[in-house]
Amino acid sequence: MRYELMRPHQIRQAIAAGTPVVLPLGVLEYHGEHLGVGMDTLAVTRVLDRLEAERDLVILPPFPYGAASYAVAPPEGTGSVQVDARVLAPFAEEMFLGLLRIGFRNIHVVIHHQTENFGQGMPTDLAFRLAGRQAVFRMLERTRGEGWWGAEGMADYYAAHAEGDNPFNWIQVHPLMDAAIMERFHFDHAGIGETALMLALAPEAVEMDRLVGDVPWYVQGAEQATAEEGERGVALILERLRGLLV
Repeated sequence: MRYELMRPHQIRQAIAAGTPVVLPLGVLEYHGEHLGVGMDTLAVTRVLDRLEAERDLVILPPFPYGAASYAVAPPEGTGSVQVDARVLAPFAEEMFLGLLRIGFRNIHVVIHHQTENFGQGMPTDLAFRLAGRQAVFRMLERTRGEGWWGAEGMADYYAAHAEGDNPFNWIQVHPLMDAAIMERFHFDHAGIGETALMLALAPEAVEMDRLVGDVPWYVQGAEQATAEEGERGVALILERLRGLLV
């Protein structure tokens, strides 16, 4: 279900059922001359399109205005849009708080940008991860009052965590590809891996005939990409998401 198309009764049903609510998060960034600048966002949205055909999901409108950075190339004539993480964090916090107030408690963000060291974090995912934590704290104080954790009724807090009742799981941020997938599929920037994913998921965003001449080092090998190889990566991603978005 696309959130913007849902009617209130459907929203109430999704809340009651604990249906996963998913925000596709990405950036607009230069990915060589052969790929669309929305590659990172498209990888998430197109995978979720497939998952939505299998199971109930609430898919929020995608947010492609992350902190792309200019590490790959300056923006002039290349298309990268950089939004500082210090701007993203307060926006994301208010958005998350709004979703919590609606009643959602199973919120997931999926991102594909600079996630090779996800445990350490990079500006976009860190901004949304911090925002999620802040929003949960604000919601808990709003609904339970200050001192909620120290109240006598919270004596079973850690036991409840062990049983899965953890309010800090209300909002989770996931990389599209975790370390296990990266060991089995190419993780790169506009190389064979991302090009293959786009050939499988969004072929209209690929122009293979642009892979000519002296291409940047990070693009080298992209000419070997195929839709079939991309489908192999998509299958690995879907397998993981099926276990996360429950």
